[in-house]
Amino acid sequence: MATPKQKPHRAIILAAGSGRRLASWRGPKVLLQFAGRTLLERHVTALEANGIAEIAITVGYQADAIALEIERIAPSARIQLVHNPDYLLGSMVSLWHQRAQLSRGDPVLLMDGDVLYGAAMIPALLDDVTENRLLLDRNIEPGDEPVKVCFRGGDIVDFRKMPVNPYDWFGESVGFFLFSGAMSGELARRTDDYISRGETSLEYEEAIRDLIISYPSKFGAADITSQFWTEIDFDDDVERAERDILPNLEI
Repeated sequence: MATPKQKPHRAIILAAGSGRRLASWRGPKVLLQFAGRTLLERHVTALEANGIAEIAITVGYQADAIALEIERIAPSARIQLVHNPDYLLGSMVSLWHQRAQLSRGDPVLLMDGDVLYGAAMIPALLDDVTENRLLLDRNIEPGDEPVKVCFRGGDIVDFRKMPVNPYDWFGESVGFFLFSGAMSGELARRTDDYISRGETSLEYEEAIRDLIISYPSKFGAADITSQFWTEIDFDDDVERAERDILPNLEI
């Protein structure tokens, strides 16, 4: 009989960037409001509803504004701000600043902060025996922007915007991940290796790709194609979120 996996009670949210590609907004993207609620408030609500009691948020650009929002929405919650003064570099640096959280030895969720999504997204990460898991959508946007989760047989064989390994099919990564305690510690080490080599311009997905390629049998994926979500990178994404996504969400 398989041993039940340990349920996570912590989450890491990456929210340090300045959103330079979003022309209509000059604050942190997690403070974008949809139906009167910020993305950050929606994250906290969804995580707390699924038993995630601790949240560590990497902040950089306008960190004080994020701190004020936390005081407004969840003054008593166990939320820690992890500062990344080099937030204009690649997101690998933002993940590297979370290495203490990644090395604690228990399971952890890792999440992009700039995603509008529904309440069922978090259970999709948790409701499985796979200790390391990511979410994918088969309705992938065209072009090089989406990070692609590539499969051959039953294994994930590549995880990049521009894959190089042969594959049968792919979906788009949502940017939400579950890591076991052992794998999150390995992620911290891989991230530290990149920073030690001065490769600070890379996005954090490259370190996750290393783990997937090294341990293909230890990673699984949940297909959330039927759910409503969008990443917010451009003004068109904000319009789509308000028009197509928000009316279908429970939170």
